[in-house]
Amino acid sequence: MKKCTSLEEVREEIDIIDTKLVELISERSHLVRQAASFKKSIDEVKAADRIEYILQKRRHQAIALGINPNMIAELFTIMIDEMVEMEIAEFRNADVF
Repeated sequence: MKKCTSLEEVREEIDIIDTKLVELISERSHLVRQAASFKKSIDEVKAADRIEYILQKRRHQAIALGINPNMIAELFTIMIDEMVEMEIAEFRNADVF
């Protein structure tokens, strides 16, 4: 981890990380859209067991990294909920053709 020497430098580093986060979320989103083509039902798209697995895994990762696991779970819940809705739409659109 970089040791910054000013508030401006801290903010610049945060901006770099934020840009990378958005790019990674975009990559994840594209993969989720692809996943829809491999699923056979809306229930399979919703994948409650998979979501629970992801949330628990990220909670454990957060604890290991010394950050609030509740915050991480909440962020992932929001992201996953939105992406599941997107995947459902993708699944339904693919089913039309």
